[in-house]
Amino acid sequence: MAMPRFSVIVPARGVQGFLRHCLDSVLTQSFEGVELIAVDDCSDGGDGAIIDAYAAADHRVIALHLERPGGVGPARNAGVRSATGEYLLFLDGDDFLAPGALAAIDARLRAAGEPDVLLFDHDRIDVWEKRHGSADREFLEAHADTVFTAEDVPECLAVLPAPWNRAVRRDLWEAHRFAFADGPYDDVPVVFEALLAAARIACLDQVCVTWRKRRRGSASTVPGRHHFAVIGRYDAVFRALTGTGTGLGGGTEAARGVLFAHAAGRLLRIMEDDGRVRAGDRPDFYRELARLLRRHRPAGAELPTYLNSYAVYRSMQRAGTLRHRTAKTLRARRHRTARSVYRRYYGLQLRRPVDENLVVYAAYWNRGVLCNPAAIHAKARELAPHLRGVWVVDRRHREDVPPGVETVLVNSRRYWEVLARAKYLVNNANFSGTVHKRPEQVYIQTHHGTPLKKMGMDLRRHPAAAHGVSFLRMLDHADQWDYCLSSNPHSTEVWQRVYPSDYETLPTGYPRNDRYFTATAEDVRGIRAGLGIAPGTTAILYAPTHRDYERGFNPPLDLERFAEALGEGYQLLVRTHYFYGADSRLAALEEAGRILDVSRHPSVEDLALASDALLCDFSSLMFDYAGLDRPVVVHSSDWEAYRHARGVYFDLLSGEPGDTPGHIAADEQAIAEVFRSGRWADERSTELRAAFRERFCPYDDGLAAERVVRRVFLGEETLLPVVPMAERTVAPAPPEAELDGDAEPCARA
Repeated sequence: MAMPRFSVIVPARGVQGFLRHCLDSVLTQSFEGVELIAVDDCSDGGDGAIIDAYAAADHRVIALHLERPGGVGPARNAGVRSATGEYLLFLDGDDFLAPGALAAIDARLRAAGEPDVLLFDHDRIDVWEKRHGSADREFLEAHADTVFTAEDVPECLAVLPAPWNRAVRRDLWEAHRFAFADGPYDDVPVVFEALLAAARIACLDQVCVTWRKRRRGSASTVPGRHHFAVIGRYDAVFRALTGTGTGLGGGTEAARGVLFAHAAGRLLRIMEDDGRVRAGDRPDFYRELARLLRRHRPAGAELPTYLNSYAVYRSMQRAGTLRHRTAKTLRARRHRTARSVYRRYYGLQLRRPVDENLVVYAAYWNRGVLCNPAAIHAKARELAPHLRGVWVVDRRHREDVPPGVETVLVNSRRYWEVLARAKYLVNNANFSGTVHKRPEQVYIQTHHGTPLKKMGMDLRRHPAAAHGVSFLRMLDHADQWDYCLSSNPHSTEVWQRVYPSDYETLPTGYPRNDRYFTATAEDVRGIRAGLGIAPGTTAILYAPTHRDYERGFNPPLDLERFAEALGEGYQLLVRTHYFYGADSRLAALEEAGRILDVSRHPSVEDLALASDALLCDFSSLMFDYAGLDRPVVVHSSDWEAYRHARGVYFDLLSGEPGDTPGHIAADEQAIAEVFRSGRWADERSTELRAAFRERFCPYDDGLAAERVVRRVFLGEETLLPVVPMAERTVAPAPPEAELDGDAEPCARA
């Protein structure tokens, strides 16, 4: 087997939301002489499973799993040990190669006579997906047709010191036993050492890699004293330049001057970065970097004035920022002046101590005691009775709150008080108004569905769905989350990418779905009787989703025609989206006995339990319903319009196992035929549902709410183990419930 031209090494830990894009960017290159070594750094997320899936599908992918987490440096070193390519390329798991990058790199290497190191250009993409060019462009263009050494062209040492903007000959790497360091800024010494050791360096003035600049969720965005490590890394580089400690040699005073200027500029930028060095740590950081620069200054060079003392440096900074600070102060004064009475009251409450036993819940923009927050609230009452739960509701839904549940009206004086003082905030959407989460508070974002449609920052490409959305406010909101619940690996990947912040994802399953595993046959019979569904009737729950490009409720299905086509023996339950109010057309159909309008029923979970099958279009209810293990039929008439207007993450209509939950039908007659013929519950339906359930319901086992309460409210370090799929006991379907007595609820494994 021929040696691959390139070994691309990708370390992965906590990047599952971006990893597929990264790996695809390598495997879809036109240049095929590549091996892709993906290293799972003992990730507790979905990185390892993604890597294994790619390795199973493509022989070019080598999957490595570390036994214990070591960080990016050791993961890269592990990848190097398995590499067999002529050249090493490093790519972070949240970055990606540009199309044609490997072919361009290969061509330049051949034209330059196979140099030891090839430096190439990159660009940067931010959370808004705006691209920014690199500062290296001018240098790379100037040396695009030359081959040199670091002694000849010391300015190469000022190219951004990163492992992913260069290709290094593996022979050179192994001859010098290069290795990434263990800990923060692991790449700083080795990228310089490779340049100093290289006998031939070449450049490529083409963007070959895109560096994704993360807002949150990476080591470089977490402030702390661990960033002091970068000073020691540069000390090692200076020692390498003089030939001490590494055996490289070859350094010149010109190279030292370039490296000195580069190090001074970069270290000061790191010190001033609020996301890296805290204000209280800056004097210490400054003193260490000043000692480093004094120790390694080029011969005969004068020290910059700012290195005299931290006080001198800070006074120079203040002079340059006075105008900015004055403008900021004036804006803050205007903001304070414009506050309402309640907002001023909120500010006062923020100064009071946090109530360690107070939990504030809200769901669906204050529509009542619903969804995942309601399930968590119920379980907290059982397992953590010392906690007092208060629900935020609006006036329209206050009467719907169950007896014995404490509430506050949104935007009332009491609302701002409990938001300011509660230890825990639990929501499946957003709290109204501008909420300032205190450091002592804990925010649980439960979400309210598995994403088929595009969400979060992905909506920027879909103006019909993004109308009126403030993405800055969306990001500010995500920054408040401490925990983000996930119902499946697909959701985990999407949430990390579209809500980029540094919360902890909890793979708990959705608490609202616990009902599907705890309900008994008696519960099923009781719910059906309460709805007026006659025994022996096949109840079909029809739950169409909201369409962003339409105003009001315009059902894509002609309900009267469909009910007529179904005939006797069927009961159609119609559940409109919660965005819509009462509908006179549904009322008329219900009065005529054609349907049951269950849009205002307080529990969609109970409606699912009462039904024999789900008829949906693109509603996320299908993902929850799959956990109930009952048939799903998909109405597909306007899929193309929905897919283009809203955007989707996978092809629901592909018919592939895992994508499609059951039979697909495009109109009323076709749907009715699926039911009348019995195909809705045939072997094919069962197979599709099983694969869909495996993909989207791996954590739903009846214990999701308990996992959340124990992990967050009670402080347990680990989550309860997930009950294996084969050992779960779901609520009996209506025919079984009508024939059998009570069924045992799911027991913990």
